[in-house]
Amino acid sequence: MNGSKLRHVLLCSRRAFSTSDSRREALNLGRLPQRTQPCYLETPHNDLLSLQWPSPPRNILLVQKQSAPAATEALKQFILHIHDTYPNINILLEPDAATELHQSIPFPVHTSTNTHNAVGSPSTLAEKVDLTATFGGDGTILRASSLFSHAHDVPPILSFSMGTLGFLGEWRFAEFKRAFREVYMSGAGAGDRSSILDPDPMAAQANNIQQHTSYTDNGPAGWSSIRGKSLGSTRGARVLLRNRLKVAVQTSSKHEPTTTDPSPPIHAMNEIIIHRGATPHLAHISIFIGGRFLTEAVADGMIISTPTGSTAYSLSSGGSIIHPLVDSLCLTPICPRSLSFRPLVLPASTPVTLRLSEENNRGREVEVSIDGIRQKEGLKIGGEIRVVGEQIQRGKEGWKGGVPCVMRGGGDRSEDDGWVGGLNGLLKFNYPFGEEG
Repeated sequence: MNGSKLRHVLLCSRRAFSTSDSRREALNLGRLPQRTQPCYLETPHNDLLSLQWPSPPRNILLVQKQSAPAATEALKQFILHIHDTYPNINILLEPDAATELHQSIPFPVHTSTNTHNAVGSPSTLAEKVDLTATFGGDGTILRASSLFSHAHDVPPILSFSMGTLGFLGEWRFAEFKRAFREVYMSGAGAGDRSSILDPDPMAAQANNIQQHTSYTDNGPAGWSSIRGKSLGSTRGARVLLRNRLKVAVQTSSKHEPTTTDPSPPIHAMNEIIIHRGATPHLAHISIFIGGRFLTEAVADGMIISTPTGSTAYSLSSGGSIIHPLVDSLCLTPICPRSLSFRPLVLPASTPVTLRLSEENNRGREVEVSIDGIRQKEGLKIGGEIRVVGEQIQRGKEGWKGGVPCVMRGGGDRSEDDGWVGGLNGLLKFNYPFGEEG
């Protein structure tokens, strides 16, 4: 009898341990439901768009600054809050973060099972991720965007500034509860009583979207379980669609045989850079704009940046600062031999080609970097890079294209949009030397 009780106790203990262990495991993201696609609608008296979910987001990808303990602790705090307050949400982590955190989190998280430091294939991510949240600086946002470099529809990005630079980071981490609620509830109730009471014409647009919402007995799935009132159609999260570059790279000359297929076009949120690298000789780069030859630049390299990237390497190289709402791209030389070659601001729809000239180049290859990621294969003599701005278009279901970034606050046009104040705060325009800003 005592032996039977002992076996029963041991069996229960094994079951209890097994249950606890399974709750702490990292699951493959292939099990997740398909992505919920939001739309972005125009708002009166504001240049930003309004985020509208047809149903609550379910799959949230979290990207943190690497080798940053403060970001790791913030990520853990964020995950626990999401699980307690929004129990229907699935958490996706990068493999390294999942390995580090899943044992300390008493519920499953999702990641890929590959051995590389990536969450999954681009197609899988684009099909599964509803929303991305970043914890770090501008580099962390770029890394999150690069995970969708082959996707046409990028999930909205909610960024918490925890890095050294803050050109792109919108929210302080202390505001994470308010920030996420604003994004999660954006569009909730738009097709219900708020669309009837609100005379704003945007409510009618949101109402058409809400007709496709998945309902349960208690109303829209997920939203009805959140305490408090919905934001309504006019109080949705504000979104800025940041331009991207569409990049195609032909690493070798057209006349040279190659054993590899041409690389498929990818998208860059910040910039594409070609640089002489460790070669001590200047690069000779032929530049074509709209198919017409402009000049042959002799320089350390060239930068083609978006308005978002205009405050990065391009700015350090003397390029212009461009407002993110200006549909353009910036062509900036890096340390050109001729001082007469100045940066150019071009329409985003203008194709630009950079070709490593077959004559005069003493170095046989230059490095290629896209959004801070150095490409495995450089640009050889005769190789070229073709760049054009991605089209951001207005359709029947709102605006499409670009990288949707959730902006802080949602005031009217008369209020500071954050860009002007943030730019002056970071660059300290006209502050005397030695004086603290």
